[in-house]
Amino acid sequence: MTGFGVIALALAAVGIYGVFSYFVGERTREIAVRLALGATPSAVRRLVVARGLALTAAGLALGLIGAVAVSGAAASLLYEVNALDVATYLAAMLCLAAVAVAACWLPAHRASRVDPQAGLRQG
Repeated sequence: MTGFGVIALALAAVGIYGVFSYFVGERTREIAVRLALGATPSAVRRLVVARGLALTAAGLALGLIGAVAVSGAAASLLYEVNALDVATYLAAMLCLAAVAVAACWLPAHRASRVDPQAGLRQG
């Protein structure tokens, strides 16, 4: 079970990384304009990571609602564990949030290093 959990976490990290790499690629021109107008690289990193955190929070909320909704069906499979164990839900959410932030960081760092001239020339 641990192996499947690690594989699922790795797939989540790769998926989030892919989405945010695409997001940064699509917004290269906008990021270049921001940098050309005086935005600092740290402000660009914060912009991208904040977007990632907003989407992560929405995903965690939807996932929590879904997990609570199906917890009744899983209750019969659990032995001496409550199906609505708050500590387990919290630990899983914190782990996924940490992975999401790490997966957003590399595209955010790349976005902060965009050359404004090259970014503005992209069509």
